[in-house]
Amino acid sequence: MTCPGRATQWTYYDGSSRQVVVTDVETRFPTGELIVSQTDRDGVITTCNEAFVIMSGFSKEELIGAPHSILRHPDMPRAAYADLWSTVQQGKRWSGYVKNLRADGGYYWVYATVIPKVRGGEIVGHTSVRREPSRDKVSEIEKLYAEMVKAEGR
Repeated sequence: MTCPGRATQWTYYDGSSRQVVVTDVETRFPTGELIVSQTDRDGVITTCNEAFVIMSGFSKEELIGAPHSILRHPDMPRAAYADLWSTVQQGKRWSGYVKNLRADGGYYWVYATVIPKVRGGEIVGHTSVRREPSRDKVSEIEKLYAEMVKAEGR
């Protein structure tokens, strides 16, 4: 039996890895919805809304306790995540376009804003709010990200 997508071994920043199957099937972001999740300081999901569950294709049980990087799509440049983490670790808000991997191997685009949760001067977690992206910007960003991924040697 052949796989309907391309299999990729994906290694995360912490050294863990998993095999993911990636397809070219896009799920469009539903107009008027917001995807919301919260993580601990290390990016492990602690809460999420139903829109996140539906768009990701994972169950809520699979998401809670998992690293947010479970959604990391191989088409995303490492530099984008490096910028995100560098920004939020300074206690600043980060916004940008992100291509997320669904549980079924498909993908969805979001315009994400990640806000550090600071308590007593210390970052204790993050809140991420994702909304429907501009399709024109997605077209631009897809080209830029493809160039960045190629420059990374992937």
